[in-house]
Amino acid sequence: MHVGGIISGIIIGLIIGALGRLVVPGKQNIPIWLTLVIGVVAALLGTAVAGALDVADTSGIDWIELLIQVVFAAIGVAIVAGTYGRRRI
Repeated sequence: MHVGGIISGIIIGLIIGALGRLVVPGKQNIPIWLTLVIGVVAALLGTAVAGALDVADTSGIDWIELLIQVVFAAIGVAIVAGTYGRRRI
């Protein structure tokens, strides 16, 4: 993997994290940096799952891969928001 691929992966992960936060209903009491970290991890996991399901390489935009990544991000944000909010009481 080249440096350009790593940087573009991080940028896509940041966008995925923001989308995941928007999908989860209600207010999430977690910092934005934590949301972005969740997005990067969700992008990596989503790409791996999409590759395993053989839907990662399609012609045009990989909508199924993007959906998988956003779902992982939403689940991650929901889990972290539920546990992070309890510690801050």
